[in-house]
Amino acid sequence: MIKLNEISTRAPEGLKKKHIDSKRKKIATEIGRKVAILHAQKKHSLLIVFQGMDSSGKDGATKRVFAGCSQSHVNTVGFKKPTEEEFAHDFLWRIHKEMPRKGEVKVFIRSHYEDVLIQRVHNWIDEEHALKRIESINALERLVQYDNNTTILKFYLHLSKERQLEKLQERIDDPSRNWKHNDGDWEERKLWDNYRFCYEDAINRSEVPWIIAPVDQRWYRNYFIAKEVLAALDKMDLELPVLETKPDFSDPSYRDI
Repeated sequence: MIKLNEISTRAPEGLKKKHIDSKRKKIATEIGRKVAILHAQKKHSLLIVFQGMDSSGKDGATKRVFAGCSQSHVNTVGFKKPTEEEFAHDFLWRIHKEMPRKGEVKVFIRSHYEDVLIQRVHNWIDEEHALKRIESINALERLVQYDNNTTILKFYLHLSKERQLEKLQERIDDPSRNWKHNDGDWEERKLWDNYRFCYEDAINRSEVPWIIAPVDQRWYRNYFIAKEVLAALDKMDLELPVLETKPDFSDPSYRDI
């Protein structure tokens, strides 16, 4: 049973930012090499899920962790308020079609869990409905794991309430960050305890385990996540494909091509 209030949001004592950031860059380079093989082999796929409170660093983590990857190998999708068409379907309709195909890494900035978090917090669905949705999420994740060879890494970006306040205030005080400011984020902050309860409940009901990433310090957040991603790639049997039969271009028939 995971209890978020018992898990630190900060880096372990004694770690040095400069040293850890150097290690993260090396890991990012290795991630890029392995993702290129995954892309060429087209045998595996990797789904990264980032969930967390506002300002927990979903976009920043994506940028740093996959800094060594070709843009064509890693695709990112952000799930916001459903469109009218999406509302007309079941809540997983828009999610299923975005699952990674073989040879692809897909990053979900927010995800299918939004529909058992914000809707539950605001009482737009009742508890029975929320629990049924969690069951459906577990079924979908089982499907893509076993039917499409998809590895799923789900990160809860574990941010302290104090650090969130600092980050939200930065968006007001720093002109270069004003574009990130959203009055709604401050309203949602008032519901912090409700969100924490719903996150913890969803995490503990999930069949695919969540990874709790401390994110109060961006440098440690990026290293922690990169390390987990590389470990997942290391477990895959990644090999560059080779031609079983090589063409013989000395054959006279090629001269007329």
